[in-house]
Amino acid sequence: MAPPGYPVPKQVLDKVVSLALLVLLAPVFAVVVGAMAFDALRHPRDRGPFLYRERRISRGREFELLKFRTLRRDVLERVRAAGEAHARLYEADEANLTWAGRRVLKPWYLDELPQLFNVLRGDMSLVGPRPWPPSMVASQAARGLTYRSEFVAGWTGPAQVQKGVTEPAGFTELDLAYVERCRRRGGFRVVLLDLGILWRTVQVMARGEGLQF
Repeated sequence: MAPPGYPVPKQVLDKVVSLALLVLLAPVFAVVVGAMAFDALRHPRDRGPFLYRERRISRGREFELLKFRTLRRDVLERVRAAGEAHARLYEADEANLTWAGRRVLKPWYLDELPQLFNVLRGDMSLVGPRPWPPSMVASQAARGLTYRSEFVAGWTGPAQVQKGVTEPAGFTELDLAYVERCRRRGGFRVVLLDLGILWRTVQVMARGEGLQF
């Protein structure tokens, strides 16, 4: 039996769409890698690994979230020295970003593309509440909000497609509303809900507002 909130049609959608996107976006991956390599040649302080990994929670299980690295090497060292890594807190300051991160990756959310591999291997779904680091999930659970430990995390979600529309304080309510709708709906109705959010995600990405936190 499929886990609650993660019916078989949703799982099939995740596998099919993530694989198709990885094939279709192969030229974009190549452009990103080329931009990062060019950046490394021009700016020594921007050199470092192409991929960045963070421990996140999806349905109560820890996994390694994949991202293209956007932070400078020295900033990344500060992140790791601070304990549990959570790069987004540092990405809000453009001064911490590499040239490629500032000009290519962050504006169009291209740093999130490697998470399609996370979706393909079952770590997360295409749509759902965004995966948080363990400490943040624990803090939220202490306030009685346990859905991130019960529900599959998403590459995008209802909160992300509200960028520029909804204040951050309303993101939890959006996540909870999505989780409840998935629990009440049949598998194919969940797929239709997810397809609508994916289409809105494409629109958000096309606006190139990734540097506006």
